[in-house]
Amino acid sequence: MAKLFSIGEVLIDFIPAQKGKALKDVVSFERAPGGAPANVAAAVAKAGGKASMITKLGIDGFGDFLVETLNNVGVSTEHVLRTNEANTALAFVSLKEDGERDFSFYRKPSADLLLNEDEIDANWFDAGDILHFCSVDLVESPMKQAHIKAIRSAKDKGAIISFDPNVRLPLWEDPEDCRKTILQFIPEAHIVKISDEELAFITGLNDETEAIQSLFVGDVKGVIFTRGSEGADLYVNGERYCSSGYRVSVQDTTGAGDAFIGGFLYKLLEKNATVFRLSTILQEENQDILSYANASGALTTTGKGAISALPTKEEIFQLIKSHS
Repeated sequence: MAKLFSIGEVLIDFIPAQKGKALKDVVSFERAPGGAPANVAAAVAKAGGKASMITKLGIDGFGDFLVETLNNVGVSTEHVLRTNEANTALAFVSLKEDGERDFSFYRKPSADLLLNEDEIDANWFDAGDILHFCSVDLVESPMKQAHIKAIRSAKDKGAIISFDPNVRLPLWEDPEDCRKTILQFIPEAHIVKISDEELAFITGLNDETEAIQSLFVGDVKGVIFTRGSEGADLYVNGERYCSSGYRVSVQDTTGAGDAFIGGFLYKLLEKNATVFRLSTILQEENQDILSYANASGALTTTGKGAISALPTKEEIFQLIKSHS
Protein backbone atom coordinates (compact mmCIF):
# COMPACT_ATOMS: atom_id res chain seq x y z
CA MET A 1 0.00 0.00 0.00
CA ALA A 2 1.17 3.54 -0.79
CA LYS A 3 1.59 6.14 1.96
CA LEU A 4 -0.33 9.17 3.20
CA PHE A 5 1.74 12.26 3.96
CA SER A 6 0.13 15.01 6.05
CA ILE A 7 1.75 18.43 6.21
CA GLY A 8 0.83 21.13 8.69
CA GLU A 9 0.15 21.71 12.35
CA VAL A 10 0.41 19.23 15.20
CA LEU A 11 -0.72 20.83 18.44
CA ILE A 12 -2.21 20.36 21.88
CA ASP A 13 -5.98 20.82 22.24
CA PHE A 14 -6.95 21.71 25.79
CA ILE A 15 -10.48 20.33 26.13
CA PRO A 16 -12.69 21.72 28.94
CA ALA A 17 -13.72 19.40 31.74
CA GLN A 18 -17.27 20.76 31.52
CA LYS A 19 -19.54 21.57 28.56
CA GLY A 20 -21.77 24.58 28.13
CA LYS A 21 -19.38 27.21 29.50
CA ALA A 22 -17.73 30.11 27.71
CA LEU A 23 -13.95 29.83 27.51
CA LYS A 24 -13.51 32.55 30.15
CA ASP A 25 -15.56 30.47 32.61
CA VAL A 26 -13.84 27.10 32.12
CA VAL A 27 -11.91 26.09 35.26
CA SER A 28 -10.05 22.96 34.14
CA PHE A 29 -8.90 21.44 30.87
CA GLU A 30 -7.76 18.03 29.69
CA ARG A 31 -4.75 17.82 27.36
CA ALA A 32 -5.45 16.14 24.01
CA PRO A 33 -3.17 15.73 20.96
CA GLY A 34 -4.54 17.34 17.81
CA GLY A 35 -4.06 19.44 14.71
CA ALA A 36 -6.16 18.59 11.65
CA PRO A 37 -3.38 17.17 9.41
CA ALA A 38 -2.10 15.05 12.32
CA ASN A 39 -5.61 13.76 13.02
CA VAL A 40 -5.93 12.66 9.40
CA ALA A 41 -2.57 10.86 9.48
CA ALA A 42 -3.56 9.15 12.74
CA ALA A 43 -6.88 8.00 11.25
CA VAL A 44 -5.06 6.37 8.34
CA ALA A 45 -2.44 4.76 10.59
CA LYS A 46 -5.03 3.48 13.07
CA ALA A 47 -6.84 1.76 10.19
CA GLY A 48 -3.61 -0.04 9.28
CA GLY A 49 -2.40 2.27 6.52
CA LYS A 50 1.02 3.91 6.19
CA ALA A 51 1.08 7.54 7.30
CA SER A 52 3.82 10.11 7.83
CA MET A 53 3.66 13.59 9.36
CA ILE A 54 5.59 16.57 7.96
CA THR A 55 5.89 19.39 10.50
CA LYS A 56 8.07 21.11 13.07
CA LEU A 57 7.60 21.04 16.85
CA GLY A 58 9.17 22.93 19.71
CA ILE A 59 11.89 21.37 21.83
CA ASP A 60 9.52 21.21 24.78
CA GLY A 61 7.43 18.76 26.75
CA PHE A 62 4.38 19.25 24.54
CA GLY A 63 6.45 18.45 21.45
CA ASP A 64 7.79 15.30 23.13
CA PHE A 65 4.22 14.27 23.99
CA LEU A 66 3.02 14.77 20.41
CA VAL A 67 5.88 12.77 18.87
CA GLU A 68 5.18 9.97 21.34
CA THR A 69 1.45 10.09 20.57
CA LEU A 70 1.97 9.93 16.80
CA ASN A 71 4.41 7.02 17.16
CA ASN A 72 1.98 5.17 19.43
CA VAL A 73 -0.78 5.24 16.79
CA GLY A 74 1.64 4.23 14.03
CA VAL A 75 2.30 7.58 12.32
CA SER A 76 5.89 7.95 11.15
CA THR A 77 7.65 10.97 12.69
CA GLU A 78 10.84 10.78 10.62
CA HIS A 79 9.83 14.08 8.94
CA VAL A 80 8.92 15.84 12.21
CA LEU A 81 11.66 18.38 12.92
CA ARG A 82 12.29 20.15 16.24
CA THR A 83 13.29 23.74 17.01
CA ASN A 84 14.07 25.93 20.02
CA GLU A 85 13.07 29.08 18.10
CA ALA A 86 9.37 28.72 19.01
CA ASN A 87 7.08 26.59 21.18
CA THR A 88 4.69 23.85 20.15
CA ALA A 89 1.25 25.27 19.26
CA LEU A 90 -1.61 25.19 21.80
CA ALA A 91 -5.37 25.52 21.29
CA PHE A 92 -7.86 26.01 24.11
CA VAL A 93 -11.31 24.72 23.23
CA SER A 94 -14.67 25.57 24.76
CA LEU A 95 -17.41 22.97 24.24
CA LYS A 96 -21.05 23.98 23.91
CA GLU A 97 -23.79 21.61 25.12
CA ASP A 98 -24.17 20.11 21.64
CA GLY A 99 -20.44 19.34 21.40
CA GLU A 100 -19.64 22.24 19.04
CA ARG A 101 -16.54 24.32 19.77
CA ASP A 102 -14.97 27.74 20.24
CA PHE A 103 -11.18 28.08 19.90
CA SER A 104 -8.44 30.24 21.36
CA PHE A 105 -5.01 29.64 19.78
CA TYR A 106 -1.51 30.29 21.13
CA ARG A 107 0.91 30.45 18.19
CA LYS A 108 2.65 33.75 17.37
CA PRO A 109 4.42 32.00 15.84
CA SER A 110 4.40 28.37 16.85
CA ALA A 111 7.11 25.92 15.81
CA ASP A 112 5.10 24.43 12.92
CA LEU A 113 5.06 27.79 11.10
CA LEU A 114 8.88 27.75 10.99
CA LEU A 115 9.20 24.67 8.75
CA ASN A 116 10.77 25.96 5.54
CA GLU A 117 10.89 24.78 1.94
CA ASP A 118 14.54 23.73 2.15
CA GLU A 119 13.50 21.14 4.74
CA ILE A 120 11.18 19.40 2.23
CA ASP A 121 12.80 16.60 0.21
CA ALA A 122 11.16 15.75 -3.13
CA ASN A 123 12.42 12.16 -2.80
CA TRP A 124 10.03 11.46 0.08
CA PHE A 125 7.10 11.04 -2.31
CA ASP A 126 6.18 8.36 -4.81
CA ALA A 127 3.42 7.56 -7.33
CA GLY A 128 0.23 6.47 -5.59
CA ASP A 129 1.03 8.32 -2.36
CA ILE A 130 -1.37 10.96 -1.05
CA LEU A 131 -0.33 14.37 0.27
CA HIS A 132 -2.98 15.95 2.51
CA PHE A 133 -3.02 19.54 3.78
CA CYS A 134 -5.33 22.13 5.37
CA SER A 135 -5.45 25.93 5.51
CA VAL A 136 -4.40 26.63 9.12
CA ASP A 137 -0.69 26.59 8.23
CA LEU A 138 -1.11 28.57 5.00
CA VAL A 139 -0.78 31.94 6.76
CA GLU A 140 2.19 33.96 5.51
CA SER A 141 5.14 32.05 6.98
CA PRO A 142 7.97 29.71 5.98
CA MET A 143 5.46 26.86 6.38
CA LYS A 144 3.33 28.22 3.51
CA GLN A 145 6.35 27.97 1.19
CA ALA A 146 7.04 24.48 2.54
CA HIS A 147 3.49 23.52 1.51
CA ILE A 148 4.04 24.85 -2.01
CA LYS A 149 7.25 22.85 -2.42
CA ALA A 150 5.71 19.69 -0.95
CA ILE A 151 2.68 19.92 -3.25
CA ARG A 152 4.80 20.45 -6.35
CA SER A 153 7.24 17.69 -5.38
CA ALA A 154 4.47 15.19 -4.64
CA LYS A 155 2.67 16.03 -7.88
CA ASP A 156 5.85 15.59 -9.90
CA LYS A 157 6.12 12.06 -8.48
CA GLY A 158 2.49 11.22 -9.35
CA ALA A 159 0.97 11.55 -5.88
CA ILE A 160 -2.67 12.48 -5.21
CA ILE A 161 -3.17 15.87 -3.51
CA SER A 162 -5.96 16.26 -0.94
CA PHE A 163 -7.08 19.61 0.53
CA ASP A 164 -9.44 20.19 3.44
CA PRO A 165 -9.61 23.99 4.00
CA ASN A 166 -10.72 23.43 7.62
CA VAL A 167 -11.38 27.16 8.11
CA ARG A 168 -10.21 28.64 11.44
CA LEU A 169 -10.77 32.40 11.15
CA PRO A 170 -9.31 33.31 14.59
CA LEU A 171 -5.89 32.41 13.16
CA TRP A 172 -6.13 34.99 10.36
CA GLU A 173 -5.82 38.74 10.75
CA ASP A 174 -8.31 39.24 7.90
CA PRO A 175 -11.01 36.71 6.87
CA GLU A 176 -10.56 37.79 3.25
CA ASP A 177 -6.88 36.74 3.38
CA CYS A 178 -8.03 33.32 4.54
CA ARG A 179 -10.56 33.04 1.72
CA LYS A 180 -8.15 34.21 -0.98
CA THR A 181 -5.44 31.82 0.21
CA ILE A 182 -7.82 28.87 0.16
CA LEU A 183 -8.94 29.79 -3.36
CA GLN A 184 -5.26 29.99 -4.38
CA PHE A 185 -4.60 26.42 -3.22
CA ILE A 186 -7.82 24.67 -4.34
CA PRO A 187 -6.68 24.31 -7.99
CA GLU A 188 -3.56 22.47 -6.77
CA ALA A 189 -5.62 19.64 -5.25
CA HIS A 190 -7.15 16.57 -6.87
CA ILE A 191 -9.60 16.12 -3.96
CA VAL A 192 -11.25 18.97 -2.06
CA LYS A 193 -13.27 18.40 1.13
CA ILE A 194 -15.52 21.25 2.19
CA SER A 195 -18.15 21.48 4.91
CA ASP A 196 -21.63 22.96 4.72
CA GLU A 197 -20.45 25.70 7.11
CA GLU A 198 -17.53 26.68 4.84
CA LEU A 199 -19.02 26.54 1.34
CA ALA A 200 -20.57 30.02 1.05
CA PHE A 201 -17.66 31.71 2.83
CA ILE A 202 -15.02 30.16 0.56
CA THR A 203 -16.84 30.43 -2.76
CA GLY A 204 -18.77 33.66 -2.14
CA LEU A 205 -21.83 31.92 -3.63
CA ASN A 206 -25.09 31.17 -1.80
CA ASP A 207 -26.47 28.68 -4.30
CA GLU A 208 -25.17 25.30 -3.12
CA THR A 209 -24.99 23.62 -6.53
CA GLU A 210 -23.32 26.61 -8.16
CA ALA A 211 -20.87 26.95 -5.26
CA ILE A 212 -19.81 23.30 -5.43
CA GLN A 213 -19.35 23.41 -9.19
CA SER A 214 -17.15 26.50 -8.81
CA LEU A 215 -14.65 24.35 -6.91
CA PHE A 216 -13.87 22.30 -10.02
CA VAL A 217 -10.88 24.36 -11.09
CA GLY A 218 -7.32 23.41 -11.96
CA ASP A 219 -6.59 19.78 -11.09
CA VAL A 220 -9.70 19.14 -8.96
CA LYS A 221 -11.27 15.78 -9.82
CA GLY A 222 -13.53 15.22 -6.83
CA VAL A 223 -15.31 17.43 -4.29
CA ILE A 224 -16.56 16.03 -0.97
CA PHE A 225 -19.32 18.13 0.60
CA THR A 226 -19.78 17.17 4.25
CA ARG A 227 -23.00 17.87 6.16
CA GLY A 228 -22.05 16.80 9.70
CA SER A 229 -24.30 14.09 11.12
CA GLU A 230 -26.38 14.17 7.91
CA GLY A 231 -23.59 12.53 5.91
CA ALA A 232 -21.71 13.68 2.83
CA ASP A 233 -22.05 14.07 -0.93
CA LEU A 234 -19.31 13.26 -3.44
CA TYR A 235 -19.16 15.10 -6.76
CA VAL A 236 -17.20 13.55 -9.64
CA ASN A 237 -17.45 14.09 -13.40
CA GLY A 238 -20.72 16.01 -13.10
CA GLU A 239 -22.32 13.26 -10.98
CA ARG A 240 -23.45 13.53 -7.35
CA TYR A 241 -23.20 10.54 -5.01
CA CYS A 242 -25.06 10.90 -1.70
CA SER A 243 -24.50 9.17 1.62
CA SER A 244 -26.22 9.41 4.99
CA GLY A 245 -24.52 9.76 8.35
CA TYR A 246 -24.69 7.57 11.46
CA ARG A 247 -26.59 8.51 14.62
CA VAL A 248 -24.35 8.30 17.68
CA SER A 249 -24.17 9.88 21.13
CA VAL A 250 -22.04 12.99 20.56
CA GLN A 251 -19.54 13.97 23.27
CA ASP A 252 -17.13 16.19 21.33
CA THR A 253 -17.05 17.04 17.61
CA THR A 254 -13.31 17.84 17.67
CA GLY A 255 -11.60 15.92 14.87
CA ALA A 256 -14.78 14.47 13.34
CA GLY A 257 -14.14 16.03 9.94
CA ASP A 258 -10.51 14.91 10.09
CA ALA A 259 -11.57 11.36 10.94
CA PHE A 260 -13.96 11.49 7.97
CA ILE A 261 -11.33 12.55 5.43
CA GLY A 262 -8.80 10.21 7.05
CA GLY A 263 -11.20 7.32 6.49
CA PHE A 264 -11.86 8.51 2.94
CA LEU A 265 -8.16 8.70 2.08
CA TYR A 266 -7.42 5.36 3.76
CA LYS A 267 -9.96 3.75 1.43
CA LEU A 268 -8.24 5.32 -1.59
CA LEU A 269 -4.90 3.90 -0.44
CA GLU A 270 -6.51 0.51 0.15
CA LYS A 271 -7.89 0.55 -3.40
CA ASN A 272 -4.48 1.51 -4.85
CA ALA A 273 -5.82 4.76 -6.30
CA THR A 274 -3.66 6.79 -8.65
CA VAL A 275 -4.19 10.24 -10.15
CA PHE A 276 -5.18 8.61 -13.45
CA ARG A 277 -7.65 6.14 -11.89
CA LEU A 278 -8.96 8.51 -9.20
CA SER A 279 -12.20 9.60 -10.92
CA THR A 280 -13.05 6.00 -11.87
CA ILE A 281 -12.47 4.68 -8.34
CA LEU A 282 -14.48 7.51 -6.79
CA GLN A 283 -17.40 6.79 -9.10
CA GLU A 284 -17.33 3.00 -8.90
CA GLU A 285 -16.56 2.69 -5.18
CA ASN A 286 -18.35 5.78 -3.82
CA GLN A 287 -20.68 4.00 -1.38
CA ASP A 288 -17.95 1.83 0.15
CA ILE A 289 -15.66 4.84 0.56
CA LEU A 290 -18.34 7.20 1.90
CA SER A 291 -19.90 4.75 4.37
CA TYR A 292 -16.46 4.03 5.85
CA ALA A 293 -15.62 7.75 6.06
CA ASN A 294 -18.98 8.62 7.64
CA ALA A 295 -18.60 5.89 10.26
CA SER A 296 -15.05 7.03 11.05
CA GLY A 297 -16.23 10.60 11.57
CA ALA A 298 -19.28 9.64 13.62
CA LEU A 299 -17.43 7.36 16.04
CA THR A 300 -14.81 10.04 16.73
CA THR A 301 -17.52 12.30 18.18
CA THR A 302 -18.34 9.71 20.86
CA GLY A 303 -15.04 10.39 22.70
CA LYS A 304 -13.08 13.45 23.81
CA GLY A 305 -10.36 15.02 21.70
CA ALA A 306 -9.34 13.94 18.23
CA ILE A 307 -6.48 11.42 18.00
CA SER A 308 -7.46 9.84 21.31
CA ALA A 309 -11.04 9.34 20.10
CA LEU A 310 -10.26 7.84 16.67
CA PRO A 311 -11.95 4.46 16.10
CA THR A 312 -10.29 1.26 14.96
CA LYS A 313 -11.08 -0.34 11.62
CA GLU A 314 -13.06 -3.05 13.44
CA GLU A 315 -15.21 -0.48 15.27
CA ILE A 316 -15.94 1.26 11.98
CA PHE A 317 -17.01 -2.01 10.34
CA GLN A 318 -19.21 -2.82 13.36
CA LEU A 319 -21.06 0.48 13.06
CA ILE A 320 -21.56 0.02 9.31
CA LYS A 321 -22.81 -3.54 9.84
CA SER A 322 -25.27 -2.49 12.55
CA HIS A 323 -26.89 -0.06 10.12
CA SER A 324 -26.95 -2.34 7.08
